[in-house]
Amino acid sequence: MSSPTVVLVTGANSGIGYEIVKSFYEAPKPYHIIMTSRSLENGITAMEKVKSEVSTSSNTVQVVQMDLTKDESINAAFETVKSTNQNIDALINNAGATFDIKYSAGEISLRDCFNQAYDVNVTGTTIVTHTFMPLLLKSADPRLLFVAGLSQITLAAQKYFPTPPQPAGWPKPPVGFETIGYRCSKTALNMLMLDWNHKLQADGVKVWAVGPGMLATNLGGKPELVKALNLEHPSKGGRLMRTVVEGERDADAGQVISYDGLLPL
Repeated sequence: MSSPTVVLVTGANSGIGYEIVKSFYEAPKPYHIIMTSRSLENGITAMEKVKSEVSTSSNTVQVVQMDLTKDESINAAFETVKSTNQNIDALINNAGATFDIKYSAGEISLRDCFNQAYDVNVTGTTIVTHTFMPLLLKSADPRLLFVAGLSQITLAAQKYFPTPPQPAGWPKPPVGFETIGYRCSKTALNMLMLDWNHKLQADGVKVWAVGPGMLATNLGGKPELVKALNLEHPSKGGRLMRTVVEGERDADAGQVISYDGLLPL
């Protein structure tokens, strides 16, 4: 029996991250999935859920606590993974957060809305990638994925979904599903992807930004707003990530990709 492919998924206890784990767990190919979660308790609960939903799987799951806003947490997670795995074959940077809805509700400032989004989605992701790179480079077929946001979909469709049109005048009225801080931080991942793709050319690492589109997750902690948008199930995003790891999009490495093609940078 061949050794399992080791896949590490950040922010894996809910939403698209959970569905990524589930997609690999139910795969016929052998996988060992490392799912990181800011809360160890939530990660363990998610692991137990995926095992109950796919009870016939022979693949394995490992839960590791990791908070992307804390260097000591990232370093501790690396040491845990290194102590139990010789390498990782795919690093899927899925963890992300939006603080726009809190800003719209007057709970945080505009500065904090942007700074907190960048801290998780850009800075945290950068440090995770940098920290785990030694394990990724030990793989015979290393793959690095960044989960892209909605900006590419907006550019491709020329629509500013899901934020509705705004009336003239200032100040603008509050918007229930504001996303600009989150979108800006996710767009920054495009540059991050391009930079890592450049840095790792000589190492043979394939790098992508993967755009799953807007799916029915609990991003922003407002499930009622998401439900009203009638979005597709996040399992669609999980399946997309697996196709990339399994080699179906190798020709598109170094690009921002969607289900059926490339997206604008």
